[in-house]
Amino acid sequence: MSAEERNYGTISIGVRAPIIREGDNLVEIVSKSVISTSTQLGLPIKDKDVIGITESIVARAQGNYATVEDIATDVRGKFGDHAIGVIFPILSRNRFAICLRGIAKGAKKVIVMLSYPSDEVGNKLVSDDVFYDKAHGDNTKTLSEKEFRNIFGETKHEFTGVDYIEYYKKLITDCGAEAEIIFSNDAAAILEHTKYVLNCDIHTRFVTKDRLLKAGAEAVYGLDEILSSPMSEGSGHNEKYGLLGSNKATEDRIKLFPRDCQGLVEDIQKKIFEETGKTVEVMVYGDGAFKDPQGKIWELADPVVSPAYTSGLRGTPNEVKLKYLADNDYKDLNGEALKDAIKSRIEQKESNLVGQMASEGTTPRQLTDLLGSLCDLTSGSGDKGTPIILIKGYFDNYTNN
Repeated sequence: MSAEERNYGTISIGVRAPIIREGDNLVEIVSKSVISTSTQLGLPIKDKDVIGITESIVARAQGNYATVEDIATDVRGKFGDHAIGVIFPILSRNRFAICLRGIAKGAKKVIVMLSYPSDEVGNKLVSDDVFYDKAHGDNTKTLSEKEFRNIFGETKHEFTGVDYIEYYKKLITDCGAEAEIIFSNDAAAILEHTKYVLNCDIHTRFVTKDRLLKAGAEAVYGLDEILSSPMSEGSGHNEKYGLLGSNKATEDRIKLFPRDCQGLVEDIQKKIFEETGKTVEVMVYGDGAFKDPQGKIWELADPVVSPAYTSGLRGTPNEVKLKYLADNDYKDLNGEALKDAIKSRIEQKESNLVGQMASEGTTPRQLTDLLGSLCDLTSGSGDKGTPIILIKGYFDNYTNN
């Protein structure tokens, strides 16, 4: 290897930042923090570096918060005095419990319909062993709470130890509403109990709503339509996603998914160019789109991985598979000859490799989903204190020095 040849690839760096408060100037804070970090590490900012900003600090700087009463007001306005069927919510104290409190405060009766054996993102209501032992893998039946308990008994979440059936039921009654819990994977099953439905699934919400309306529902709203507009002057909302992507802030307050982020990422891109002369890509990221192999939980409770990103992050990777080339096209080469052949193949690759064997097995996911997962894993969800991520070399390949 020559002295000039680079021996490293993509680098993901967690960038520390001040604790963000409402009204803070994120353009200045992010730019300053990233440039300071790159200087400390001796890694100058380069064209096509990527800056990721966690959605949490964006929403916090925007002051995009709402209260349980805000949720209740919107629910009352949409459903009136009708019993509300709340279907397919995820099992989460952080993500859904406070939403359910607001829904219950805005209703006289709430019928929660849980999917089983797990929710949309993989939280187990019933373990696989128990499900196959007791129900023989059959989840086509609609069950009452009594029927469910008779079959499966007490059910507690593997990691949290929470019995979500009892937890959600008590939460509703504590808010003064009548509660009923049923279990089904058929959206239309709720219509045997009420024609007024709030579908709480995230990634299948449009199909669910269409199914319900065709099956005879009188009114159907999704969580993306609750708090899609402010309930009072200055109250939080999200025009596109409503309650989707929200997180618990306090017992009576939620932080909503950030809104109007496109201007932010473009302003940060512009600021970095002014300071360094380099054109970076910038994205706001939430949950990474990866699945936990132990708990089988798909870590994507947000409606999208990235609600805003600069134009250079559109599309999917266009890569050849090095091991395919080494094992097939250049199987008779070794050492420098093999390296030179592969580099030449990369330099000559077409702009779209879809369908070619040399690209088989490369990841056909959106760039923002891949980068968002990298950002999420780098920043973590606890006390690392790095809500900004600097990614270097992501768009490089084997030929770049």
